[in-house]
Amino acid sequence: MKTEKVVAGDRALFLNFANRISPQINRKVHLLASFIEKEKGEGILEMVPTYRSLCIYYDPLRLTLKDLKTALDQIEHELERAEKTPPPARVLEIPVVYGGEYGPDLGFVASSSGLSQEEVIQIHSGSDYLIYMCGFSPGFSYLGGLDERIATPRLKTPRVRVPAGSVGIAEGQTGIYPLESAGGWRLIGRTPLKLFDPYKDPPIPFVPGDYFRFIPISEEEYQKILEKVRRGDYKILIHDG
Repeated sequence: MKTEKVVAGDRALFLNFANRISPQINRKVHLLASFIEKEKGEGILEMVPTYRSLCIYYDPLRLTLKDLKTALDQIEHELERAEKTPPPARVLEIPVVYGGEYGPDLGFVASSSGLSQEEVIQIHSGSDYLIYMCGFSPGFSYLGGLDERIATPRLKTPRVRVPAGSVGIAEGQTGIYPLESAGGWRLIGRTPLKLFDPYKDPPIPFVPGDYFRFIPISEEEYQKILEKVRRGDYKILIHDG
């Protein structure tokens, strides 16, 4: 597996895998990041994975660009063997109450798709979604695998306030707002789970490369789970993919 290496200033190196988005390319990004994390020596400061690339920040006073490239060539060679037997992915169950005050745009998504609200819920909760990357805000997950039948344009004017836990759709993507923030995605539901907690270790209970599985619940179930989350008694259900 050869990658394009692009110098980004005096302390960063971009590794570009391809000019497209795909689960296979994204798996390579995260496999390489995990290998570097395991094998990294002195000088590598941080790694930022995206859909199809990996940015490596390093300290040029402790690690030269030449030595970094040499080390990466060796790691990529080892990675070719690991790609043949990738580790099993984790699937996290995300309970969601759809529609109403929790998902004010569910009706719009349904009407624009020519479907009923029940059909939108069934389609949205009927797939496992790969977490390609995190960004925008801490714990905001960009998910792949949305059925094109319910792909919906984002709002023309973003909302000033989107409640934490809101599940949204924007074009061909779906995702969860882990914190209250502004946002322009179409909101179809909300999860009672807290997907970013700076007081926990780790603060985010998932990593890119995991999958989300949305589980429809009632408003009553939402309130019960929310109370458990507030008490710290709720444990996210995780399966091997």
